[in-house]
Amino acid sequence: MAGSARRRASARLAVLALVLVVTFVLVLVLVARSPVEVRRTVDGAGAWAPVAFVALSIALTCAFFPFPLLAAASGLLFGVAAGTALSIAGGFIGALCAFLLARHVAGAAVADLAGDRLAAVRDAVGRRGFVAVLYARIVPGVPRDLANYVFGLTPVTAGAFALATLLGLAPRAYAYTALGGSLGDLGSPQSVVAVGLLVALGLLGLVLLRRDVGAWRRPHDGAP
Repeated sequence: MAGSARRRASARLAVLALVLVVTFVLVLVLVARSPVEVRRTVDGAGAWAPVAFVALSIALTCAFFPFPLLAAASGLLFGVAAGTALSIAGGFIGALCAFLLARHVAGAAVADLAGDRLAAVRDAVGRRGFVAVLYARIVPGVPRDLANYVFGLTPVTAGAFALATLLGLAPRAYAYTALGGSLGDLGSPQSVVAVGLLVALGLLGLVLLRRDVGAWRRPHDGAP
């Protein structure tokens, strides 16, 4: 019985992985077009172009397409102000969709396959909740698209995930969008501010993470 349950769980995870791979390939085929073709498509879409961009961003986010490239494209296509709003909308909804997909499609399967050690890690992340998600958004080097799915497999609540994602995503969306909108003049004040913001966010994430780890380790220093 246990073996049968594990096989079903493995099959569900395999199906999810296959769907993600197929989506990623289809998305690559769709977006592998020249800038001129992309611009022509956007101009032809008219008022529907922002809606189409957000919908495509959601799908791309679920398919692990890099958010910085999406945000930069929004700045190039729609300008910094509108592009930032569209980047936030697409990135946020896409991250939430990935989170919910992992929770409702793969969550039970992972729980069936998880050992005691993995279960303990999931519980630890769940207790950190909002803070854990926020760190994943601002600490440099974290694979954020993968993190969307990973957090869906933990007890982190959807509300905590959504709020931390929005807070961590918004400034990065502006920075990457501003860089995309200033592609022809990367020495502009807007570009300098964008780079400075990204650096500041990275340093803030590292400082907070170091302080948090230090606070956790101190009570354990005297432990036998």
